Amino acid sequence: MKLHYVMNRLEGLPIRADVELATCWKGWSRLLVLLVGLGMMTQCTSGGFKKQLVAAELPGAVVQVKERGVKTVLPTEVSAEASEGGSGDEYDDLDEYAVEQIADPLEGFNRGVFWVNDKLYSVLFRPLSKGYETVVPKRLRNGVFNVLENVKYPVNLVNSLLTGKVDRAGLHTGKFLLNTVAGVGGLVRVSDRFPKLAELPEEDTGKTLAKWGVGHGPYVVMPFLGPSSFRDGFGLLCDYAMTPTNWGIYWWGQYDWTAIPPAVNTVRMLPMQLAIYDEAVRDAIDPYIAVRSGYAQFRKNAVTK
Repeated sequence: MKLHYVMNRLEGLPIRADVELATCWKGWSRLLVLLVGLGMMTQCTSGGFKKQLVAAELPGAVVQVKERGVKTVLPTEVSAEASEGGSGDEYDDLDEYAVEQIADPLEGFNRGVFWVNDKLYSVLFRPLSKGYETVVPKRLRNGVFNVLENVKYPVNLVNSLLTGKVDRAGLHTGKFLLNTVAGVGGLVRVSDRFPKLAELPEEDTGKTLAKWGVGHGPYVVMPFLGPSSFRDGFGLLCDYAMTPTNWGIYWWGQYDWTAIPPAVNTVRMLPMQLAIYDEAVRDAIDPYIAVRSGYAQFRKNAVTK
């Protein structure tokens, strides 16, 4: 009897171990699912991080957030430049950065979501971003960023064609092939050595709809995802579906690994997205207004490219 009892206990151990492993994997799977659900946040500021713009609340003031720095331009500085006999070339296109208005009938709801998002950025995403930058070497982070930017090619191709930009579609194709072949799957952005490819504007469905004459519609702050509009929110879903890193959703639930690519895509964008957000709300009297104005301004500028 004792031997039989011991054998039953020993036979049960592997089963319990399997159960414990399954439970552990389910826990990690839930975390991956959360990151997948937030994956679209990486595309909220469409157009990449080569050049991001956020508008200040002060009328006529401009905050330009670029890849290598931030510059705040006040109306008095612009007039001083002109009064000193400067050419003013730096501000020739200042009109395109004028504060843009966007309908906000849902402001009460949006402000509540904005407040929640702000707390989540501080409590959840900022530590996650810092951990990513600490654990992953910069060179590897750059490689991951480049690869995941490179695979967004279908979004650029489709939207270039839908707006009749055949030449731009060809350039995006050449850029993708160059980075994929010569850049070892996109790890190295070889295209940056060619100005015409390095400065190639990115396309998205929101821009395409704008080109077709579709207005923003109401401004909306999405939970986790941040500022958007009805038009750009719909475009965001289309872009998400066209991005290869998210194609695992078509087999969702069948394979656990399908959650990994979009989760990585989310994490790799966190440092830049949080930096842009911090610049938008820094020293703002009303951060909500600053972000809203900056979003509308940035999208208007993106559509013109």
